[in-house]
Amino acid sequence: MTTQVATLAGGCFWCLEAVFEQLRGIRKVTSGYAGGHVPNPTYEAVCTGTTGHAEVVQVEFDPNEISYRDLLGVFFTLHDPTTLDRQGGDVGTQYRSAIFYHDDEQRRTAEEVIKELAAEHVFDDPIVTKIEPLVAFYPAEEYHREYYRRNPNQPYCRAVIAPKVTKMRTKFLQRLKI
Repeated sequence: MTTQVATLAGGCFWCLEAVFEQLRGIRKVTSGYAGGHVPNPTYEAVCTGTTGHAEVVQVEFDPNEISYRDLLGVFFTLHDPTTLDRQGGDVGTQYRSAIFYHDDEQRRTAEEVIKELAAEHVFDDPIVTKIEPLVAFYPAEEYHREYYRRNPNQPYCRAVIAPKVTKMRTKFLQRLKI
């Protein structure tokens, strides 16, 4: 089986993980950190906004079941790519919208998708999603993994993550794992 990897930042990694892990063709989703200048950052350090890292998910997927372009389609549905360094109440550079590409093909695809969304005026404001090469990925601490699945009744999960999961299930029903 051939798999590829995508690394995406769109606010809180708990939200992205909860959605992507439900899609057919996704083999593994790992919450973590990318885009910073401090090796092996901790959650506490990233939350200060001083490490330069974004909260990201690294998505291992089967391109025969879901394409990178389709992953980006889901990604742009899940968060607001027009707000700089924030998603809802989560504010700071660690919550920025970014695509960390693994190769030139991913970079080109990300650039094309953003151009298409802008040309179609999908969003009222300009897209501020950064497209950057992935230099390093650092997995998040164990307690962040599968957070929504393990804590569905936690207030943040109910108020912020659950609506995103519902939106994804409605919009991408045909792509859900059975």
